[in-house]
Formats: sequence, C-alpha cells, structure tokens
Amino acid sequence: MTGNSDVEPYFHALGDGRYRATNHVQGAWSLDEQHIAAPLGLLTHVVETDHAARRGDLVISRLSFDILGIMPIGEVDLAAEVIRPGRTIELVEGTLSYDGRVIVRLRAWLTTPSDTSSVAGTAFDPIPPVDAHEPWDASQMWRGGYIASAEVRRLLREPGRGTVWARSPHRLVDTETVRPLSHATRMFDIANGMSARMDPTKLAYPNLDLTAHVFREPHGEWVGFDTSVSFGPNGIGLTSSVLHDESGPFGALNQSLTLRAP
Repeated sequence: MTGNSDVEPYFHALGDGRYRATNHVQGAWSLDEQHIAAPLGLLTHVVETDHAARRGDLVISRLSFDILGIMPIGEVDLAAEVIRPGRTIELVEGTLSYDGRVIVRLRAWLTTPSDTSSVAGTAFDPIPPVDAHEPWDASQMWRGGYIASAEVRRLLREPGRGTVWARSPHRLVDTETVRPLSHATRMFDIANGMSARMDPTKLAYPNLDLTAHVFREPHGEWVGFDTSVSFGPNGIGLTSSVLHDESGPFGALNQSLTLRAP
C-alpha cells in the first residue's frame, strides 16, 4: 500500500536507514515536535523491510513500542536487529533515533504462518461501517499537521467511549514499498484522543507506549478503533482499542497514559 502518490508523504527516504520528516507529522501536544503516530509506522516498516531482506517467511503478531522522548520535525535514523533468532519465531528490536538519541524502541514478535482458516474467528464485536459514522474535524480539538492530515469519522457514545474510523491520503514513505501492516500502523496512535475522556486543554494525557497484538493482516485504507479510555486516581490512564478494517476486527492495542496539567 502506498497511499496517494500525488500527496506529500510523511517521510522522505534518504538512504541507509535515514528519513526526513515532513510537516504532516507535526504534533498535537506541541507544534514543534513530531506526532508519534507516523514514526511508529515508519519503525514498523523498517522492521518489516529488514525481515523481508533476511528471510521473509514470518509474520508479525505483536508490536510493542516504548516512547522514550520527544523529537523535533527533522531527520531520523532507524535500525532493526534480531535479538532472539529462531526457526519458527523471532524477536526483533527496532530503534528510531534523533540526533544520536533513541526516541522510540520497538520489540516485535514474528512467527511462522500456517493455514488456520478453518478455525478463524473472533469474539470481538464488529463496529458500524464507515458510512454509519459522522465526519468529524479532529482539528477542532487537536492541533498540528498530523491530525490535519487524517480523515476521521466518529460515533462518540460518551466521553472516553466511542468508535472511530480514520484514514490518510499521505504515504508513509515516498520511494519505498510499504506493507499493509506498516501502512495501518501509521494510524494506530491516533486512538488516544479520538474518543477523548476530557478536554486536552484541561488535562494532558500523552501516552508512554503503544502495544498492538494482531491476529491477521489488515487491508484497505480505513483503520477502525473501538475505544475505551480509563483514568485512575493516581495520575495513570489507559486507552484500549480493538482494531478493525472494513472486513472486521484484526487486533487490539493499549496505550499507557500519564495524566498531568497541560
């Protein structure tokens, strides 16, 4: 999947694992920083590309990102390394660095695929289709180029509980082939904020991490989120979402939140 080739991408590939961000990655909490969503997709892309070059016979079942800091809009360096090799499973670590400092660390489990179509199914409930959701201008609540780049449709049941469909015309990278999971992952972090529990001008709730488990490869441009947001009494929150494409659920993600005055 490549998105719209007539629209500027989120990143330009510079070679040797180096990429330059465009203003479409501009952050929601600060306009001087990168929104983490597209970088998470880029890091997934680098892990998938590395695996395809080495062997190409495994599939990703889990993506666990630790967000170690913030970064300006500029050039980033990415790398992937196998830290647990194996014939049928691998644990791969990916890093995204800015100016020599690691900003995001990913650990991805890859496993051998097999034909389990005869038992495939899920107990996750479907969500209403895209057309049953109302168009929502997320820029009314959130600033920045990344949020402005996304088309969002939303059904908010109550603060902190709702379903959302999101897509973007912007390719992840300009000159490299991006696989469906990486293409979808560039939207995953948008889950925290689309079914907001509280006005972000009154309470900040950035996420420290994002972990996604997937049980099949997503397809299409739309990514759906069935999201619940919880705030604890001691400054910790949690955004939990079931992930969907237009064929139904394909996984789930969780984001740990730190609650603080804006």
